[in-house]
Amino acid sequence: MEIEKSYCYYVEKLDDDNVHRYYHDNEYGFPIDNDDALFGRLILEINQAGLSWNTILNKKENFYNAYSYFNIKKIANYTEKDRERLLNNAGIIRNKLKVNAAIHNAQMILNLQKEHGSFKNWLDYHHPKSKDEWVKLFKKTFKFTGGEITNEFLMSTGYLKGAHHENCPIYKEILKYNPKWHTDK
Repeated sequence: MEIEKSYCYYVEKLDDDNVHRYYHDNEYGFPIDNDDALFGRLILEINQAGLSWNTILNKKENFYNAYSYFNIKKIANYTEKDRERLLNNAGIIRNKLKVNAAIHNAQMILNLQKEHGSFKNWLDYHHPKSKDEWVKLFKKTFKFTGGEITNEFLMSTGYLKGAHHENCPIYKEILKYNPKWHTDK
């Protein structure tokens, strides 16, 4: 990754209270152990498709509230009334395909939890894989998870390397959580 084109280089120039700086320094690339939080990150990545990440970061709290605090079980049981509520919520991205994907994917994660104990266990079971292998698996399992969405979800949760440049101070923090990160596929 070229330093000048990296997210790390971009946020280095931003104020500490900027949403990108906070996300980069405290969330991006760090592992997530909680299934609801993992699913929440997937919802955010899906909703970013075709939009700027800045839009999603600024609406993150709205997503959290609108999607039942990212509670997988609740979202999996959303009704048509819930779909309409989401599609009428100006605080989030009102896209029927993305809303439907969130509900479908929550249902799929419930199945994965039954089979593997948790969404995280399912991810861990398949780790490490190459980006292409992950994309194939995600497309087979979930809706609205193309190459870029899958890649960003996995980088942002520590399953794929590349979230931070090796010269970034946060990179060293990430290695504490995943010492093999620099050697993974």
